[in-house]
Amino acid sequence: MSSSLAVDLSLPKEEKYKVLQPQMKALFEGESNLIANMANCAAVLKEAFGFLWCGFYLVDGDELVLGPFQGPLACTRLYKGKGVCAAAWERNEIVLVPDVEAFPGHVACSSASKSEIVLPLRNTAGEVIAVLDIDSDVLNDFDHIDQVGLASILNCL
Repeated sequence: MSSSLAVDLSLPKEEKYKVLQPQMKALFEGESNLIANMANCAAVLKEAFGFLWCGFYLVDGDELVLGPFQGPLACTRLYKGKGVCAAAWERNEIVLVPDVEAFPGHVACSSASKSEIVLPLRNTAGEVIAVLDIDSDVLNDFDHIDQVGLASILNCL
């Protein structure tokens, strides 16, 4: 697989997801290492959408530990019951937060973060093994299009 993906950055986000999904599926099919695929996933999403922060937290016992990411310095460990990532992990569902300041218990790894979306990554048994965390420096930056598009990309991992 080529080291670059082809996506027109001027496309509306729904179209970007449609173009990226098959390209990322092909990229991941050639690599069995989950960490390597997470690293490429974070890099492609950050590049294509210009998110403030994009990366993974891996489930490690009762904590989430920082995994591959793109963006500014991040929190190394997150704990059950605290923050958006923990909510997505514990609920085993996508959590979309239009305004992080309004989310009870939000963990502020960056003061620039204004909105957030977190998606669980599940193993074949349906257990959450990691979460994809994406932060934006714009309020209400995520919607149903992101939920569907990002879930489609995660299903390729």
